[in-house]
Amino acid sequence: MTARAGRAGMVVAAPHGTSDLGTGTMAAEIARLTGFGLVVATDFSVSEHRGRRYHVNRPMEGVAGHPASEDVESEGARAVYEAYERRVREVAQGPLAFYVEIHGNSRAEAADRVEIATVGVDAEQAQKLRTLFELVRDAHLRVRPPALRLPARVEPADPVFYTASGAKRAGILRLPERALHIELPRAARQEARELYTLILADFLREAIALPLPARR
Repeated sequence: MTARAGRAGMVVAAPHGTSDLGTGTMAAEIARLTGFGLVVATDFSVSEHRGRRYHVNRPMEGVAGHPASEDVESEGARAVYEAYERRVREVAQGPLAFYVEIHGNSRAEAADRVEIATVGVDAEQAQKLRTLFELVRDAHLRVRPPALRLPARVEPADPVFYTASGAKRAGILRLPERALHIELPRAARQEARELYTLILADFLREAIALPLPARR
């Protein structure tokens, strides 16, 4: 596991830095550009033959891409998760105010977009985050034509396939005041990796300035 402290309370992480190709590299560069702390977890496979892995950001194991209902708890998964949580807390250097996870997927249902599940964000803020992402993206695309133009879906304003329900219920997403769980399709992590690393870094620098939603 790679970890580096940065701005107190701000952490960007890649829980599957090996199996979600490109996410560890992207998280490290985003941390450098934003000053966020960094946590990258690598090599947490349970069985290469069966494709099983520890989910790292929650005390469960399963097969990447399979439904969360198929995940199971195990002693190994809990030990990995507890080590990960300790490292995130250390890097945060206090309360975890803003936490970002970079994930990757290869599902056809999400191949044409960036999905962002959230914690501490209401529907109005989610709309603002979507608009902010797309403004930042378009600013970069204007100076890099032609390039991959991915729209964003931001929960709870938009439906997302990857809701991060397990990490919200029993994992790392219980901790932060606000969190963004970002799912990137393969193209954004390979052919357009440099571009989307810059887009995400600029997006996150602006996103932290949004006020928290009012408590009801």
